[in-house]
Amino acid sequence: MEGTLPPDSTGAWGAAASMSLDAYRALRADRARWLPIALDIARGHGLDTSSPHVFSTGTNLVVGLGERLILKIFPPLLRAQFVSERGSLTQLKGRLDLPIPEVVAEGTRDGWPYLVITHLPGTLGSEAWPSLPEEQKQRVLRQIGETIAAVQRAPLGPLASIEPRWDEFMRRQMQSCRARHERLGLAQKFLAGLDDLLREAAAGLIPMDAPPVILTGEYIPENFLLACDNGEWSLKGLFDFGDVRAGWRDYDLLGPSAFMAAGRSGRVRNLLEGFGYTKLDFALKRRLMALMLLHHASDLNSHICIEGWQEQANDLVELQELIWAG
Repeated sequence: MEGTLPPDSTGAWGAAASMSLDAYRALRADRARWLPIALDIARGHGLDTSSPHVFSTGTNLVVGLGERLILKIFPPLLRAQFVSERGSLTQLKGRLDLPIPEVVAEGTRDGWPYLVITHLPGTLGSEAWPSLPEEQKQRVLRQIGETIAAVQRAPLGPLASIEPRWDEFMRRQMQSCRARHERLGLAQKFLAGLDDLLREAAAGLIPMDAPPVILTGEYIPENFLLACDNGEWSLKGLFDFGDVRAGWRDYDLLGPSAFMAAGRSGRVRNLLEGFGYTKLDFALKRRLMALMLLHHASDLNSHICIEGWQEQANDLVELQELIWAG
């Protein structure tokens, strides 16, 4: 393919395997440095580059090619996301009723892996969700629960080899949990009960050796599509599989619990029933609370969408009762 990679602070983009995350972010923000190369990659596959659209959100370099296709380029330091995305889309192909992107082409340009995937129709969940009537929010959450369960029924295949393994990941998260939440400013009244909860988690509250399933870790409005048919909103697409790992099934309930359920019993019930849980007891709430604090992106102050939750709960037990009301 034609073209040379644009220079950056490390020398050349093509030699950027050692590029720092900050340097990569600077590159990503300056589309003039990378968009010509992205379009050159697309032309090399015979794809239409007449109306490219750069997606400003997300982690990787993403360009829409017309209305049908998306080119997603992964920096070398995030190659694991490429492996996760490609493996997930391949493993889940034909196994879900809900549409997911299909891989049209893949390759590597000067050490930067990329995928060309299909563009799904629909309205981004983060755009539609706030205005949905309450009963339709409950309906969508039930569908999300059903979708999580369907993904987890798929065999792991090569995704079983993704590192770190669940037990190693959880133990690492436990070791750094207190420092993380102190740094993020979690109130002392919640930190006071954290060590007890972590001891329970290590002692068996969180299964370490149960059969692993596919986890995306991010069933959040930014990663799914909705569509409205005769006034009824429904889940219509799921995308972004860059953070997939294998592990304990309850881990994937945390995104919709934090970002969407808002502590409303009807929403919580529909999410959990869609997933397959018919009983919301103290043990389940306790496990979910532990997992929420141990999630790889955990930041309670930013993620719990219950207005005034810091004032409504006095400790972690009251907080779990507030989040998973039932």
